Amino acid sequence: MEGPTQNPRYIFVTGGVASSLGKGIISASLAKLLQARGYTVTIQKLDPYINIDPGTLNPYEHGECFVTEDGAETDLDLGHYERFLNVHTSQANNVTTGRIYQSVIEKERRGDYLGETVQVIPHITDEIKHRIQLLGENGAYDFVITEIGGTVGDIESLPYIEAIRQLKWEMGRRCLAIHLTLVPYLSAARELKTKPTQHSVKMMLEYGVQPDILVCRTEKHLNQTIRNKIALFCNIDATSVIESIDTSSIYKVPLLMQEERLDMVVLKKMKMPTTPMPDMGQWEEFIRKLESPAKTVNIGLVGKYVELVDSYKSIIESLIHAGTVNDCRVQLKLIHSEGIDQANVGEKLEGLSGLIVAPGFGDRGIEGKITSIRYVREHRIPFFGICLGMQCAIIEFARNVLDLPLAHSTEMDPNTPHPVIDIMQEQKQTQLKGGTMRLGAYPCTLDKGSMAYAIYQKEHIFERHRHRYEFNNKYLPLFEKHGMKASGTNPPSALVEIAELSSHPWFVGVQLHPEYKSTVLAPHPLFSDFVNAASKHTA
Repeated sequence: MEGPTQNPRYIFVTGGVASSLGKGIISASLAKLLQARGYTVTIQKLDPYINIDPGTLNPYEHGECFVTEDGAETDLDLGHYERFLNVHTSQANNVTTGRIYQSVIEKERRGDYLGETVQVIPHITDEIKHRIQLLGENGAYDFVITEIGGTVGDIESLPYIEAIRQLKWEMGRRCLAIHLTLVPYLSAARELKTKPTQHSVKMMLEYGVQPDILVCRTEKHLNQTIRNKIALFCNIDATSVIESIDTSSIYKVPLLMQEERLDMVVLKKMKMPTTPMPDMGQWEEFIRKLESPAKTVNIGLVGKYVELVDSYKSIIESLIHAGTVNDCRVQLKLIHSEGIDQANVGEKLEGLSGLIVAPGFGDRGIEGKITSIRYVREHRIPFFGICLGMQCAIIEFARNVLDLPLAHSTEMDPNTPHPVIDIMQEQKQTQLKGGTMRLGAYPCTLDKGSMAYAIYQKEHIFERHRHRYEFNNKYLPLFEKHGMKASGTNPPSALVEIAELSSHPWFVGVQLHPEYKSTVLAPHPLFSDFVNAASKHTA
């Protein structure tokens, strides 16, 4: 056997039958098991859409836009990768068809192809192969897991499948294909049906790719007869038919995959050492706390995309992480900001021990957010405002405490006489929307006498950002005079990153996005402290 320090292995995860089967969770779970054995692993997502990145996509279209340390706006699956592995991803971990074609066209314009006719094969597929192998070039990883977005059979996915075919031919046992399919249960017939999986694999075979492993999403357990049938019709051995049964939490999936020996099958097929066994002790302890909390705390999340929970995926997962630290279950109530007004705010927020006002853009639902913040400020309910949530807290405080009733953000009202939130100076000349915000990790210095410092337990932090508008420092003396303190600022620009209300039990607004850095094994301190405060509050 070759050792784990030699050439990286490439694992491809494709999906069939239906979308949203959980390719990202399966990829992250396999990566976690390999990591727990001592291997170094990274995961990348290849998205078939023509957008350069999801930064300009409406959350209704694609859910949350996840931001990496180096400022890449990426698919939300990268959040799963980081939460499971506790390892940062980067620009190279998310590639779209738009970026592939953009790169090829730029090369053609420069004359890099020396007059060749530029075609999907080999030029587009070569660019895809280059991007896939980029993460493995520096020798930092034993395994590079590549998740292919979409479903096999989609027209836009064809170049990616072709690139996999070529790489499997070129690399041999250094490449492995995992295909995630659905095995539906028909209640009328009272049986599981394997035909959709057979057809999905048949389509892969038509494209020249034989899956090495099938992961079968199902609501009922697969018996050996079903596994043998799938193996027979899909040209694989029965041990390579892996059950992925529905479960109450995504965080149980690594343990379920361990029971199914997914990591063992992968290592054997790729001729890699299968020892030592994975150490999942910390993960198992997390699951124990998750399933058997001592208490429940009710927290509300006010936003304008609450119909689609994926819009706030990282916040929701961060609350789960924080709940386990505090030995409590976070019962989350999603509240649409457009439905909140002064007359019903008490009813909408009734029974809550804490409130988060979510990030976002635009003026839709903004007054509902501001009204909610006034209510929790005056009723001394723990409050956590993130990005736009912090900006709304600033506007509310200006209107109702500083007696500036027309105070607003210039994003919502360019003619406000009191622009307490204003566009950043470097953003004023920006015309393009994609990839032009203040993105990625920036330093922040905390005031040693602040709640923020007590929470972080350090003076200098780095947190990720995604915004164009900021607190207007012209108003800072007035805010601080009335008790709203800038407890975290960016050196040397002095941009306000964290604001807190000293007279309140727990009232913190952050321009940064702490939810992007919370992981299973390293819950974010802001979320942990907020949940702790909420658990102590009597609703």
